[in-house]
Amino acid sequence: MDGLTPESLLFGPVFVGLGCRRGCGWEEIAGLVVAAFDEAGLPGTARTLAALAAPAMKAGEAGLAEAARTLGLPLRFVGEDAMLDAQDRAQTRSATVLAAVGLASVAEAAALAAAGPGSRLLLPRRSTPRATVALALPAIALPKADSSVADLPETRS
Repeated sequence: MDGLTPESLLFGPVFVGLGCRRGCGWEEIAGLVVAAFDEAGLPGTARTLAALAAPAMKAGEAGLAEAARTLGLPLRFVGEDAMLDAQDRAQTRSATVLAAVGLASVAEAAALAAAGPGSRLLLPRRSTPRATVALALPAIALPKADSSVADLPETRS
């Protein structure tokens, strides 16, 4: 997690990168997302600000759309160029996936691309037999102020 913990951040959006095999059911995808939120220790407010991201090549997957509806989260599809640009920031690499789709890490690349330049993984790839998930934070996720910063004197107008 690169020193990032849920307790040390003021959360903005969390980007949830998804990958799945053709025909993967929404239950498996939604369950994996919830498990990733739990593992990362995301507070409830961070979960409500999350956005799902998947590769554009998966736009026709009903399981992704239904998982988004069930979770009440927006789903965006990320283009191949953006995902390729994010590959160097991914932590996980799969030769099998690279051979199949031309990307070494689908979920991580989707999360990082959706979160934007300078984003970092909060949780690297986790998987089930038919789906993968990764969590990323945008570069604007700010550390919480410590007490020395919180006690700044008031300004007068």
